[in-house]
Amino acid sequence: MELDQIIISHQRALSWIPRSHPAYTACIHRLARSRFERYQLSEQKEDLDKSIVHFTEAIFLPPSWGLYLNVVQSLSQRFRLLRRRQDLDEIIKLIRLGANDKFAKVSDRFTLSCCWASTARSARHPSVSDAYQMAKSLIQSSFISAPTLQIQHSQLVAMRGLCDKMPLDYASYQIDMGQFTQAIETLEQGRALLWSEMRGLRNSMDQLSRVNSPLAAKLAAINQDLESLTMSITPSGTIEISGGGSQIGDGMDPFGRLVVKQQKLLEERNVLVSQIQELPGFGDFLKTPSFETIRFAASHGPVIIINHNKWRSDILILFQDTPPSLIPTTNDFYDRANKLRDRLVVARKEGLDSGEYKRALRSVLDGLYNLVGEPVIHKLHTLGVPEQSRIWWCPTSVFCSLPLHAMGPIPSYDGVKRYFSDLYIPSYTPTLSALIESRKPSPKTSYQPSLLLVANPDESLPGAFGEMEIIQSFNSRVPVTTLCGKNATPAGVVEGLRHHRLVHFVCHGKLETGKPFDASFKLFDDERLTLLDIVRSQLPAAEFAFLAACHTAELTDDSIADEGLHLTAAVQYCGFRSVVGTMWEMADIDGSEIAENFYKSMFSGYGEGVPYHLRSARALRDATRKMRRKKGMTLERWVNFVHYGA
Repeated sequence: MELDQIIISHQRALSWIPRSHPAYTACIHRLARSRFERYQLSEQKEDLDKSIVHFTEAIFLPPSWGLYLNVVQSLSQRFRLLRRRQDLDEIIKLIRLGANDKFAKVSDRFTLSCCWASTARSARHPSVSDAYQMAKSLIQSSFISAPTLQIQHSQLVAMRGLCDKMPLDYASYQIDMGQFTQAIETLEQGRALLWSEMRGLRNSMDQLSRVNSPLAAKLAAINQDLESLTMSITPSGTIEISGGGSQIGDGMDPFGRLVVKQQKLLEERNVLVSQIQELPGFGDFLKTPSFETIRFAASHGPVIIINHNKWRSDILILFQDTPPSLIPTTNDFYDRANKLRDRLVVARKEGLDSGEYKRALRSVLDGLYNLVGEPVIHKLHTLGVPEQSRIWWCPTSVFCSLPLHAMGPIPSYDGVKRYFSDLYIPSYTPTLSALIESRKPSPKTSYQPSLLLVANPDESLPGAFGEMEIIQSFNSRVPVTTLCGKNATPAGVVEGLRHHRLVHFVCHGKLETGKPFDASFKLFDDERLTLLDIVRSQLPAAEFAFLAACHTAELTDDSIADEGLHLTAAVQYCGFRSVVGTMWEMADIDGSEIAENFYKSMFSGYGEGVPYHLRSARALRDATRKMRRKKGMTLERWVNFVHYGA
């Protein structure tokens, strides 16, 4: 009865409020909501129809923000009830209008476009591709207008559940349509958005300088200003970027200045880029890379892409010179992968030394082999990829946290336990562009390869001294510079990185839940070298980094998996072509052994003349195989180490 009275009162109010008055919109919206609520209780179709009429009227009255979803919700109810095609067409029409509403917040428009894609796909409506394309473009708009990395990341986190799944949804649809190359493009463009945006600010100007040096100099200067602004620490306060401008909360002046400065720089940059693209041979300058470009990620071996998606999951193998190869998956692939990740995460809370964790990891590696390893190995054999070849994993979603390199054991006739890394030499890459970037030739330098040892031994790292001695023992092979104690400061380390091609960290690694840019290495006197400090560095001559610390390739809780915001990715981004990191806590006692075996392999005669960073994946595989054979060695200790990059 209460709802009945509310509806009557809203109807009376509408009879005397002028239609042009702002209160009319609010009143008809409340009437529509009340009608819909009464329909949900009584299932009277008249209330549902009336709610749709009122919602639809409200949309076309100012202001209309936020009402599209209400109408769509009501129409969807009626469509499910009556399955009328005209209701579906009306739903798509209204969602399209909302997604294109320039006065609405970008985040709301993105939500609508995702709703559009899901609705259209479920009903096999011909507008599916349009919806996905709209959603993809709005992801970029939703965070590029935020002035700093932290705010950009916050924007993505606020839309998580949509922004992290939409590219995977779209790729799954394209695979369903047989469009494998387009699916790979979609995955490349829709993931690791923050890394991609930052990488665009460091694009090489060499070719442009030879054609038009003034334009190159101007663009380089603007890129540098934008990068400095993007990587700055923001003042305290809140900001919300919408299609209609900025809504600034606490700290209004500092944020306002940041936003205005960023928008001015972006406008200037867009003008310059347009001028450059008009030059002969520069039509594709800074445009989204096509499949013909990103396929070069597979120039040294196949890249295995796993698209983990609720609509359909697939495994694609990318080659440089032949079309992508598809490995279909079972219908329960999506759920089984989620269960593997969940079991590992839950068991890890018991501690890495717990029996429950050891059982869980063993079960997960076996489950991964059945789910992914067996079909991939079979496909690689079928395609003629020889064993002991380099391969790269490019995972999505939960697979970003699962040890694909160690899947197994693989069934054998001789009873010897073998894992995936025994058959192939595996590496990871967050994106195809990151892998291509890691293979670009280093600029010529006046100094020979040398190794920087960054160490901060303390009571909780008693094995650090032994690890340091082992690394220093290779001084006859490459000069070793040691930063330890009071010399191991953030500024000192960053300066040291500029003059060494190789680096080895021996210290604590620390994660900050929900704050990926605060992930750090613990240095002297508890100072921290953070992920953001590393990202700010530019080290074009760097080759290889070994991050012998905890959590360096682990994502923080509440972070977006497909953004890949961890220390290993940051070190790779700032210039190192290959990086060894850790998926979880590292046992202190393993530092000396893994370092000795790793560097013996990397500095051996094998691959003489081959750059060290290209030897590092095999060296890690060799070192972890030796670890496995050590008496008392537990599974999680050797599985922990992963290789990223070239």
